[in-house]
Amino acid sequence: MPENKRSKYRGSRTCGGGTHKNRRGAGNRGGRGRAGHRDHRFSHFWVYGEVHNGKHGFVNKTSAEVRTMSVGRLQEMLDELLAAGLATREGDTVVVPADQIGIDKILGSGKVTEKMRVTARAFSGQAKEKIEAIGGQALVI
Repeated sequence: MPENKRSKYRGSRTCGGGTHKNRRGAGNRGGRGRAGHRDHRFSHFWVYGEVHNGKHGFVNKTSAEVRTMSVGRLQEMLDELLAAGLATREGDTVVVPADQIGIDKILGSGKVTEKMRVTARAFSGQAKEKIEAIGGQALVI
């Protein structure tokens, strides 16, 4: 029995490739490289998670992610923020520096029951109204 393919196929015209026409070009193997990875070789590339179905849309490289929090959630967190030292109490007002807890913008959903002085980079109109309606301040930094 031959030990390697070279000696096994010695004297054979096609070396196990079928007819001599089968080895021409890449048509016999379904294309070169990743050809057909969405069509006739789909299952192979699906198993390895390498199926690419083109590109869609665009990515804005200059956009900045705005971290937001609602006024109601901020109200719920007041006790935790005071305990952690991230907010302070001045009389009946709670001072909350939103930028120090990683919040850029305060949104308006929820209820406000305590007087707060909140400093943030931005406020929605409804959030500002709710904070100021109870006697607090919404300061933009």
